[in-house]
Amino acid sequence: MELFEGQTGHRLQQALWVAVILLGVFLAVQVLAGIMGLRYIGAGVVATNTITVSGHGEHVGVPDIATFTFSVVSDKPTVDAAQADATAKANATTAYLKGQGVADKDIQTSDYSVQPQYDYVNQACTANGYCPGGKQVLRGYEVRQTTTVKVRDTAKAGALLAGVGGKGATEVSGLNFTFDDPTAVQTGARDKAIVDAKQKAEVLAKQLGVSLVRVTAFSESSGGSYPRPMMYSMAGNQAMDAKAVAPEISVGQNNVTDDVSVTYEIR
Repeated sequence: MELFEGQTGHRLQQALWVAVILLGVFLAVQVLAGIMGLRYIGAGVVATNTITVSGHGEHVGVPDIATFTFSVVSDKPTVDAAQADATAKANATTAYLKGQGVADKDIQTSDYSVQPQYDYVNQACTANGYCPGGKQVLRGYEVRQTTTVKVRDTAKAGALLAGVGGKGATEVSGLNFTFDDPTAVQTGARDKAIVDAKQKAEVLAKQLGVSLVRVTAFSESSGGSYPRPMMYSMAGNQAMDAKAVAPEISVGQNNVTDDVSVTYEIR
């Protein structure tokens, strides 16, 4: 053809080939994009045919952590004297705990307060029979320091409760047993709850003559049955007796529960 003859025709022929190649590449890209898009068709469509089932799971574990709190209290005429006395008692108790193997990181001051203490004094009546009433008279100051202790060797909990009393603690309370890593126990309960829900869904789908397609919704609520915190009180001379008898402490078991709700698309 005369159109493609000569140098000009050769250049025109090359330009046409480039245009054809670019058009082919463009069409190939569009086709590939369309194929990739097929994966997402309907992915955002809300399922209209669904069933919802609930599942319950329980996991029992032996607690590996014991926690309790103790307080040292000092009443003195001045703030400085009360603080010095409370600090001496708290330091002695902390030193005792460390000597029993309790780590620094497991001993935490959870409260510290200084409160003035007053006495209500009645005033004498005057000769003409007027009684002015009573008034508050400053007696001194109370310093209270509360410490929370985490015991990793639960077998020592009873001995430590008695031991802190002999070092100056006048109030011990809130003994509670729990898990250092509660996630593992809760996961066990959740796994059982999900299995329970899936089994229910499979039975229901079979009864309805349908098939399970996918999970479209999920919700969870967790809980557990834990022993109530034990109150261990020491007062009077018993609180200062270094040889106080250690109470028998039963660790027991904690029952952790998990409830789930799962919605399945069916067809």
